[in-house]
Amino acid sequence: MDAATRPAVVIDNGTGYSKLGFSGNSEPCFTIPTVVAVNESFLDQSEMCSSANWIAQYNAGVMADLDFFIGDEALSLFKSSGLYTRKHPINHGQVDDWDTMERFWQQCIFNYLRCNPEEHYFLLTDSPVSTPESRECAGEIMFETFNVPGLYISVQSVLSLSAGYAFLKSISDEDSVSVSDMTGVVVDIGDGAPHVVPVVNGYVIGSSIKSFPFSGSDVTQFVLQLLQERGELIAPEDSLDIARRVKEMYCYTSSDIVKEFKKHDKKPDKYIKHWSAIKPKTGVPYTIDIGYERFLGPEIFFHPEIYSADFSTPLPELIDSCVQSAPIDTRRDLYKNIVLSGGSTMFKDFHKRLQNDIKKIVDERVAATNARHHVEVKPVEVNVVAHPIQSYAAWFGGSVAASNPEFYESCHTKEEYEEHGASICRTSTVFKGMY
Repeated sequence: MDAATRPAVVIDNGTGYSKLGFSGNSEPCFTIPTVVAVNESFLDQSEMCSSANWIAQYNAGVMADLDFFIGDEALSLFKSSGLYTRKHPINHGQVDDWDTMERFWQQCIFNYLRCNPEEHYFLLTDSPVSTPESRECAGEIMFETFNVPGLYISVQSVLSLSAGYAFLKSISDEDSVSVSDMTGVVVDIGDGAPHVVPVVNGYVIGSSIKSFPFSGSDVTQFVLQLLQERGELIAPEDSLDIARRVKEMYCYTSSDIVKEFKKHDKKPDKYIKHWSAIKPKTGVPYTIDIGYERFLGPEIFFHPEIYSADFSTPLPELIDSCVQSAPIDTRRDLYKNIVLSGGSTMFKDFHKRLQNDIKKIVDERVAATNARHHVEVKPVEVNVVAHPIQSYAAWFGGSVAASNPEFYESCHTKEEYEEHGASICRTSTVFKGMY
């Protein structure tokens, strides 16, 4: 059977989590932490073996290549055993350890998806600010190691925008005007390296991309910091995991911090939550209180100075700056379609707070223009699009894109790779040509 008749494999690799699945599905088959546990004791044995005993040295090297785990299994082994070293192949949205990344993909394909890579086309996602050399490395691994028949590397932001468009179109009336299109601003906030990316007619405006220094991992660290400063006794070995779960279960975005403080002080029984756990080493149960952390955690996106003095520009101002740096004839359409993507945008009322703050900035600018030039400027519509698939929007967009028959024509094929080399992967259609 031809590979083009089979569903393509869609892999969205993020700093914190990776989503794996096949094209045409509405949600990924697996969502696993992007982490690899490697047993480096075999490497130590290989170094200790004398050069004369080459068989033992070779076997130790082979075992080091085979004895590794990924995802939740890697995390549990790292905690329970002292033999394994935890490695994160992706940091701040960029792959910085390609050997570990290759191992991760190997387990994803053969152990999780259980498919033959030579019989499926592949779609991989890529950060909007990654280097052309990074795309070359990904292409080289896919074609050389896994011998895939075709590969397409797409920008996460464009896929997130198409995911929002496809989802909203599916729930809207067929006769209604298109609720969105491929023009908009993608606010991608995951576990690392948030970006604000303007996309016009499916093409990224690279010069207007803005980066925000704080991500979901920083929210976790801030929640943990607040808990520890208040004197909550958390087991050190579980502190980050507990802070992450507290963030995901209890945190929300408030419209007014002062009101939230008053609400918590007036009715603590209603708003303060409790977290119970057992210390892994001693087995002693303990309970911690979760109070102000619930709304102060996500507040670093709107008042970053409460977390770090190195950066003070709020996310709404950064989005406004991104739109203002785009071509003037696209700005109204960009304000009209601000799409959220990534797990750290899933906080309750996050989209409402973001929309209100951006609307306030835009309205003040319009009022100042009217007063200065004595004209009546038409109000600017600001709309922040939120949907239930924000946490895996890039993967869903890839699934939709790989379902189209045109997808196979856009892929780089094995024949092209053998003729031209890895440089073909530098080409990106959404950036109109070569880097």
